[in-house]
Amino acid sequence: MSDWNKAVIDEFRANEGKVGGPFEEMTLLLLHTIGAKSGEPRLNPVVYLADGERYVIIASKGGAPTHPGWYHNVVAHPEVTVEVGTEKFQAQAEVVQEPERTELYEKMSTQYPGFAEYEQKTTRVIPVLVLTRLP
Repeated sequence: MSDWNKAVIDEFRANEGKVGGPFEEMTLLLLHTIGAKSGEPRLNPVVYLADGERYVIIASKGGAPTHPGWYHNVVAHPEVTVEVGTEKFQAQAEVVQEPERTELYEKMSTQYPGFAEYEQKTTRVIPVLVLTRLP
């Protein structure tokens, strides 16, 4: 885990899910995955948008030409653990297909305009995923 991610995760946990700096106006969750290749546990802070009972996350990687590592982990192992605020729960991750993918991406871009910029920076279709709490 990078020092930057570790600092964000530590701040998230110390402040009941609130993080300052570039994330001050954003909703952030912690996504626990299992490495697609390594099988090792991984932890990433990810911006989310609530959509009813689901959590929408986007594999933007800041508009990079490749998907983030956590995306590959989720595709390989879709049962994940999520931390939101002070709550921790199991969830099922699903890659959203069209036309819902575009609808949810537009909602995220409206809330957080940086996501519109990410889409312009890359030629890849940026995946949108939903996390649904497991009983």
